[in-house]
Amino acid sequence: MIHRRKRFSIAIVVLVFLLLAGAIYLRKVAPPEAARLLPESDGIIYLNLRPLRAATHFDQHPVEHSPEYQQFIDATGIDFERDLDQAAFALHRMPDPHGPNGPVAFSEVFVGHFDGRRLARYLAAQAASQESYAGHTVYNISTQGRTDRVALLGYDIVAVSNTPSTEQIHSMIDRYRTAALPFSGSSLLSKHFSQVPLLSLAWGIGQIALPLGKAGGPRVMGIRLPLPVDATLIASLSWIGHIRLRIEEIAPSEAAAADTSESMQTILILAKSLAVSGGSNPSFDADMRAFINSISVERHGSLVVLTSTVPAALLERVVDTPQQMTAFPKGAATH
Repeated sequence: MIHRRKRFSIAIVVLVFLLLAGAIYLRKVAPPEAARLLPESDGIIYLNLRPLRAATHFDQHPVEHSPEYQQFIDATGIDFERDLDQAAFALHRMPDPHGPNGPVAFSEVFVGHFDGRRLARYLAAQAASQESYAGHTVYNISTQGRTDRVALLGYDIVAVSNTPSTEQIHSMIDRYRTAALPFSGSSLLSKHFSQVPLLSLAWGIGQIALPLGKAGGPRVMGIRLPLPVDATLIASLSWIGHIRLRIEEIAPSEAAAADTSESMQTILILAKSLAVSGGSNPSFDADMRAFINSISVERHGSLVVLTSTVPAALLERVVDTPQQMTAFPKGAATH
């Protein structure tokens, strides 16, 4: 009887350990919570700023702030360069590109170190009206002919949406209540996140038609890329001993993928030639030349894959470029 009890106890311990290990694994490979909270959309962009901040120290470099953004910092104590850890953006294609939102509206989730009380007071002072939904206050802030809707989901999570209806901000509040489920999220995230490399620092998923599929399509060095409007792009920046940029195009057909691959190869030959002959042109320094020379393009059926190595110094220059910041949420919701 004693041995039987011991075996039963050991079995329970092993089972609990396996369940915990499985839960930890699922949480690791699942999309980050900030992305899972986003509503249905045409595109998603996610940034994990903590490793980028540690690698580039962009928070320690002075940045020129606009007066409006400096007023926001003074009122809330929040400096995004220092306090923001994660940001996730959902892109919504607008039926009227000439409307208040332009061709694209945004829903956003910010995760960081926030003083909730000070932020709530600031939002209340800025809001034209407020709404109570599912136990959360939604602050409606009028700006440039549209409404920015903001909700404090938790002590470290803020949701923002500038879409014409309340559907998206309500969806993010509803998703927050089920955020513990590791594979919850939008249909776009569920379909394509498994193709994002593990532990990517930044990634994006969406169709080229949003918002680049207009005016003849995107151009690089004057050459138009024949990217079909229904092609899906999956871009990522990850660390694999070095910083790797990877962009996948899932084309609607092998013929469309072949057109893209040929155009990219032409552009790549031109770029490498310019990098070699650039001479004293500051745009083609050693880091930029190393980046361009590392680019490769491959096609596998209807899949086109571009990969390259990004020098750490080049990435640091990119994230350290001073930008005029505008006040949250008005600026954050309109980038």
